[in-house]
Amino acid sequence: MRELEYKDRRETGHFTRPLVSVVIPAFNASRYIERTLRSVVCQTYQNLEIIVVNDGSTDDTAKMVEQAARADSRIRLLSTSNRGVAAARNTGIRESAGRYVAFLDADDLWHQTKIEKQVNALNRLSPKWAAVYVLHYIIDHDDEIIRSCTPNAARGYLYARHLTFKYVGNGSSLLVRRDVALEVGGFDSSYAAQGIGGCEDLDFELKLAARYLIEVITERLVGYRQYPGNMSSNHLQMGQSALEAVQRSMAANPQLPRYAARSATIATQKYAYWQFRKAGNTHLSLLTLWSISWREPGFTVRLVLDMCLRVIRRCHRLVSRTANGEDPRLLNRSKFDPETAPSSVERPDETAKFRRHLMRLTEADVKLSSTLEPLSNSFAPVAKSQAMSS
Repeated sequence: MRELEYKDRRETGHFTRPLVSVVIPAFNASRYIERTLRSVVCQTYQNLEIIVVNDGSTDDTAKMVEQAARADSRIRLLSTSNRGVAAARNTGIRESAGRYVAFLDADDLWHQTKIEKQVNALNRLSPKWAAVYVLHYIIDHDDEIIRSCTPNAARGYLYARHLTFKYVGNGSSLLVRRDVALEVGGFDSSYAAQGIGGCEDLDFELKLAARYLIEVITERLVGYRQYPGNMSSNHLQMGQSALEAVQRSMAANPQLPRYAARSATIATQKYAYWQFRKAGNTHLSLLTLWSISWREPGFTVRLVLDMCLRVIRRCHRLVSRTANGEDPRLLNRSKFDPETAPSSVERPDETAKFRRHLMRLTEADVKLSSTLEPLSNSFAPVAKSQAMSS
């Protein structure tokens, strides 16, 4: 009966407010799934179907979702064998009935206005605009905010810039048109098959950005959880996955200008270097550092200076903690509150060098957009004005 209901929703489609399908891949998520689902069912935008794809969990995830579904008929559980996050998301997309699909990791949180703001933004735009993302906080296992994401953001055609700056930042930020998600092939499950899962969301975002325009809500409406044991804490895998995602994307888009390709390569290698450092893999760290230094010799010098500064700061924190009995990094922490109005995001400080770099990448996006037939008639004015920061 429920399957027939969802089929009817997809076929009729005359709701005053379009149906949004929320896809939540879940693997052994019993510790957080209740909080995650609560942040969805309490959304101010109520026309939702909530699809939890149980990806072969061996804990109480399925039981907890079934219990939540008895309290809210919008929740639906699909159970599969363990095939990875990409395959789970693809299952959710195929089974969804909504005009839009929003993805949420089973341990992350949403602010209650996230979906409403995204739907309002995308509803005003033409089908050339495929998706809308929001900014985020990094939170710990207790929902406490560890730090804010970078406030840089861009809108419109942003493929070249996204390769370098990776604006979206996590898999719980994006709301996308369902037909476009299917058109670009969904998420690539080959990353998990190769043992380098972690950046399937970046791979998907780049496929969207290469073909469509993307909107942004410059508010931190996602609590992106990081803790020992989740996928993003596998630093070796995350570094390898990011390098592979960018390499695949550039291979699929050979028209990318050389400057943009070089920028994307260096930025991703820097990210991978820090991930390999965190993983304690000296071999890959040194190989990546050598490759970066070959392209950007000043990086190693800045790295040494930065390491010295971090040592000084660490000593200062140790002295402060010893004197006061408390770690200053843990003071004045607040929790991610799905109901509190999000704070304003300040424009980041930008050096002249950064602005020149951003302008060159923006020019690359303008050039790339002119080769896309579906976008070429009306795109240029958007692209020229879109080098924005929140």
